[in-house]
Amino acid sequence: MIEKWISLLGLAARARKLVTGEELVLKEVRRKTVKLVLLSSDAAEQTKKKVLDKCGHYNIPVRITSDRATLGQAIGKAERVVIGVTDDGFAKKMTALLDQ
Repeated sequence: MIEKWISLLGLAARARKLVTGEELVLKEVRRKTVKLVLLSSDAAEQTKKKVLDKCGHYNIPVRITSDRATLGQAIGKAERVVIGVTDDGFAKKMTALLDQ
């Protein structure tokens, strides 16, 4: 069974409420347009540190989720390590589902 947050991520992707890729996500974090950052559990240590530090500085919540293949597959693209959710509603619902 597909986890609910993965289907919600796919829905957010179709609604164009996501930014993907480390550089793009960090740029949007600086602009404070990202409401939640999803980081794959198999991200490189350097990437994890950079994303966690940047999000911590700008008070943006981060959730470490499944692997990069699952994240990419959920949004219908190649592997993704970092995904930023730009919509408040999607971010709140996804946080609630991930924190269960």
